[in-house]
Amino acid sequence: MKAILGKKLGMTQVFGEDGTVTSVTVLQAGPCVVTQKKTTQRDGYEATQLAFQEVKAKKLNKPLLGHLKKSGAAPHRHLVEVPGSDELTVGDTVTVEVFEPGDKIRVSGIGKGKGFQGVMKRHNFKGGPGGHGARFHRAPGSIGASASPARVFKGTRLPGQMGNKKVTQSGLTVVSTDPERNLLLIKGAVPGGKGSLVFVRG
Repeated sequence: MKAILGKKLGMTQVFGEDGTVTSVTVLQAGPCVVTQKKTTQRDGYEATQLAFQEVKAKKLNKPLLGHLKKSGAAPHRHLVEVPGSDELTVGDTVTVEVFEPGDKIRVSGIGKGKGFQGVMKRHNFKGGPGGHGARFHRAPGSIGASASPARVFKGTRLPGQMGNKKVTQSGLTVVSTDPERNLLLIKGAVPGGKGSLVFVRG
Protein backbone atom coordinates (compact mmCIF):
# COMPACT_ATOMS: atom_id res chain seq x y z
CA MET A 1 0.00 0.00 0.00
CA LYS A 2 1.46 3.32 -1.10
CA ALA A 3 -0.32 5.86 1.07
CA ILE A 4 0.78 8.13 3.91
CA LEU A 5 -0.27 11.23 5.83
CA GLY A 6 2.05 14.18 6.17
CA LYS A 7 2.51 17.87 6.80
CA LYS A 8 3.54 20.42 4.17
CA LEU A 9 6.78 22.18 5.16
CA GLY A 10 7.26 24.40 2.11
CA MET A 11 9.05 24.50 -1.24
CA THR A 12 12.69 24.46 -2.29
CA GLN A 13 14.91 23.52 -5.24
CA VAL A 14 16.81 20.38 -6.14
CA PHE A 15 19.81 20.55 -8.49
CA GLY A 16 20.46 17.60 -10.80
CA GLU A 17 23.83 16.25 -11.87
CA ASP A 18 23.39 17.90 -15.28
CA GLY A 19 22.71 21.28 -13.67
CA THR A 20 18.93 21.23 -14.10
CA VAL A 21 16.84 22.84 -11.36
CA THR A 22 13.62 21.21 -10.11
CA SER A 23 11.12 22.95 -7.84
CA VAL A 24 9.97 20.54 -5.14
CA THR A 25 7.56 20.54 -2.21
CA VAL A 26 8.93 19.13 1.05
CA LEU A 27 6.54 17.02 3.15
CA GLN A 28 7.06 15.73 6.68
CA ALA A 29 5.40 12.38 5.92
CA GLY A 30 4.74 9.76 8.58
CA PRO A 31 5.45 7.66 10.42
CA CYS A 32 1.83 6.48 10.35
CA VAL A 33 0.53 3.68 12.57
CA VAL A 34 -2.08 1.20 11.38
CA THR A 35 -4.90 1.46 13.93
CA GLN A 36 -7.69 -0.57 12.29
CA LYS A 37 -8.38 -3.01 9.46
CA LYS A 38 -11.84 -2.85 7.91
CA THR A 39 -13.13 -6.11 6.38
CA THR A 40 -16.03 -6.96 4.08
CA GLN A 41 -17.49 -9.46 6.53
CA ARG A 42 -17.61 -7.04 9.48
CA ASP A 43 -17.78 -3.54 7.93
CA GLY A 44 -19.05 -4.15 4.40
CA TYR A 45 -15.85 -2.91 2.73
CA GLU A 46 -12.07 -3.27 2.94
CA ALA A 47 -9.85 -0.44 4.15
CA THR A 48 -6.82 0.33 6.30
CA GLN A 49 -6.92 3.11 8.90
CA LEU A 50 -3.76 5.16 9.48
CA ALA A 51 -2.96 7.52 12.38
CA PHE A 52 -0.59 10.48 12.16
CA GLN A 53 0.96 13.09 14.49
CA GLU A 54 1.25 12.03 18.12
CA VAL A 55 -0.32 14.39 20.70
CA LYS A 56 -1.01 14.44 24.42
CA ALA A 57 -3.96 12.38 25.57
CA LYS A 58 -5.76 15.42 26.99
CA LYS A 59 -6.10 16.87 23.49
CA LEU A 60 -8.40 14.05 22.33
CA ASN A 61 -11.90 13.02 23.38
CA LYS A 62 -12.65 9.74 25.18
CA PRO A 63 -14.15 7.82 22.21
CA LEU A 64 -11.04 8.48 20.09
CA LEU A 65 -8.72 7.64 22.97
CA GLY A 66 -10.57 4.36 23.50
CA HIS A 67 -10.37 3.51 19.81
CA LEU A 68 -6.60 4.14 19.70
CA LYS A 69 -6.03 2.28 22.99
CA LYS A 70 -7.83 -0.75 21.57
CA SER A 71 -5.30 -0.89 18.73
CA GLY A 72 -2.36 -0.34 21.08
CA ALA A 73 -1.41 2.97 19.45
CA ALA A 74 -0.42 6.17 21.21
CA PRO A 75 -2.77 9.20 20.98
CA HIS A 76 -2.70 10.66 17.46
CA ARG A 77 -4.42 13.75 16.09
CA HIS A 78 -5.34 12.60 12.56
CA LEU A 79 -6.96 9.40 11.26
CA VAL A 80 -7.58 8.47 7.63
CA GLU A 81 -8.86 5.39 5.81
CA VAL A 82 -7.18 3.97 2.72
CA PRO A 83 -9.61 1.86 0.65
CA GLY A 84 -8.57 -1.58 -0.53
CA SER A 85 -6.82 -4.63 0.87
CA ASP A 86 -3.14 -4.98 1.75
CA GLU A 87 -0.77 -7.06 3.86
CA LEU A 88 -0.51 -4.56 6.74
CA THR A 89 -1.74 -5.49 10.21
CA VAL A 90 -2.80 -3.43 13.22
CA GLY A 91 0.30 -1.99 14.89
CA ASP A 92 2.44 -1.79 11.74
CA THR A 93 4.14 1.50 10.85
CA VAL A 94 4.10 3.12 7.41
CA THR A 95 7.05 5.38 6.52
CA VAL A 96 8.26 7.26 3.45
CA GLU A 97 10.18 4.13 2.45
CA VAL A 98 7.02 2.84 0.73
CA PHE A 99 7.71 5.45 -2.00
CA GLU A 100 10.59 5.47 -4.46
CA PRO A 101 11.95 8.24 -6.71
CA GLY A 102 9.94 8.34 -9.92
CA ASP A 103 6.68 7.09 -8.40
CA LYS A 104 3.53 8.78 -9.71
CA ILE A 105 1.32 9.99 -6.86
CA ARG A 106 -1.64 12.21 -6.06
CA VAL A 107 -1.83 14.55 -3.09
CA SER A 108 -5.00 15.75 -1.35
CA GLY A 109 -5.25 18.68 1.04
CA ILE A 110 -7.29 21.71 2.03
CA GLY A 111 -6.49 24.56 -0.35
CA LYS A 112 -5.67 28.06 0.85
CA GLY A 113 -8.72 30.11 1.77
CA LYS A 114 -9.17 33.33 -0.22
CA GLY A 115 -12.19 34.67 1.66
CA PHE A 116 -15.29 36.16 0.01
CA GLN A 117 -14.42 36.97 -3.61
CA GLY A 118 -16.25 38.33 -6.65
CA VAL A 119 -16.98 36.53 -9.91
CA MET A 120 -13.90 37.83 -11.74
CA LYS A 121 -11.46 36.32 -9.25
CA ARG A 122 -13.57 33.33 -8.21
CA HIS A 123 -14.81 32.21 -11.66
CA ASN A 124 -12.51 34.08 -14.09
CA PHE A 125 -15.30 36.26 -15.52
CA LYS A 126 -14.15 38.79 -18.09
CA GLY A 127 -15.91 41.79 -16.52
CA GLY A 128 -17.17 44.92 -18.23
CA PRO A 129 -15.43 47.76 -20.06
CA GLY A 130 -12.86 49.79 -18.18
CA GLY A 131 -14.08 53.21 -19.34
CA HIS A 132 -15.63 55.67 -16.90
CA GLY A 133 -18.92 55.75 -18.79
CA ALA A 134 -19.48 51.99 -18.76
CA ARG A 135 -20.96 51.85 -15.24
CA PHE A 136 -20.33 48.10 -15.37
CA HIS A 137 -16.86 46.84 -14.46
CA ARG A 138 -16.59 43.81 -12.14
CA ALA A 139 -20.25 42.79 -11.75
CA PRO A 140 -21.52 39.38 -12.98
CA GLY A 141 -24.14 40.81 -15.34
CA SER A 142 -27.58 39.24 -15.77
CA ILE A 143 -28.23 36.22 -13.53
CA GLY A 144 -31.82 35.50 -14.62
CA ALA A 145 -34.97 36.96 -16.16
CA SER A 146 -37.52 38.81 -13.99
CA ALA A 147 -40.92 37.41 -15.05
CA SER A 148 -39.85 33.88 -15.97
CA PRO A 149 -38.40 31.95 -14.20
CA ALA A 150 -38.48 34.78 -11.63
CA ARG A 151 -35.68 33.19 -9.63
CA VAL A 152 -31.97 32.43 -9.78
CA PHE A 153 -31.10 28.83 -10.69
CA LYS A 154 -29.04 26.70 -8.34
CA GLY A 155 -25.41 26.40 -9.37
CA THR A 156 -25.22 29.89 -10.89
CA ARG A 157 -21.66 31.19 -10.64
CA LEU A 158 -21.86 34.08 -8.19
CA PRO A 159 -19.62 35.78 -5.61
CA GLY A 160 -18.89 33.76 -2.49
CA GLN A 161 -16.34 31.85 -0.43
CA MET A 162 -13.24 30.98 -2.46
CA GLY A 163 -10.79 28.25 -1.52
CA ASN A 164 -10.62 26.49 1.86
CA LYS A 165 -11.94 23.22 0.40
CA LYS A 166 -10.47 19.82 -0.44
CA VAL A 167 -8.23 19.79 -3.52
CA THR A 168 -6.55 16.74 -5.09
CA GLN A 169 -3.51 17.25 -7.31
CA SER A 170 -2.75 14.20 -9.47
CA GLY A 171 0.13 13.35 -11.78
CA LEU A 172 2.83 14.40 -9.33
CA THR A 173 6.23 12.68 -9.15
CA VAL A 174 8.38 11.69 -6.17
CA VAL A 175 11.85 13.22 -6.53
CA SER A 176 13.52 11.71 -3.45
CA THR A 177 12.90 10.44 0.07
CA ASP A 178 14.75 10.85 3.38
CA PRO A 179 13.70 8.02 5.75
CA GLU A 180 15.94 9.29 8.56
CA ARG A 181 14.09 12.62 8.76
CA ASN A 182 10.73 11.34 7.36
CA LEU A 183 10.91 13.74 4.42
CA LEU A 184 9.24 13.30 1.03
CA LEU A 185 10.24 15.58 -1.87
CA ILE A 186 7.61 15.95 -4.59
CA LYS A 187 8.06 17.71 -7.93
CA GLY A 188 5.85 20.78 -8.24
CA ALA A 189 3.30 22.31 -5.88
CA VAL A 190 0.73 20.56 -3.70
CA PRO A 191 -2.50 21.95 -2.19
CA GLY A 192 -2.51 23.81 1.12
CA GLY A 193 -0.32 26.24 3.03
CA LYS A 194 2.71 25.60 5.18
CA GLY A 195 1.93 23.31 8.08
CA SER A 196 -1.28 21.97 6.54
CA LEU A 197 -2.22 18.27 6.51
CA VAL A 198 -1.85 16.36 3.22
CA PHE A 199 -2.70 12.82 2.13
CA VAL A 200 -0.33 11.15 -0.34
CA ARG A 201 -1.44 8.13 -2.39
CA GLY A 202 0.30 6.08 -5.03
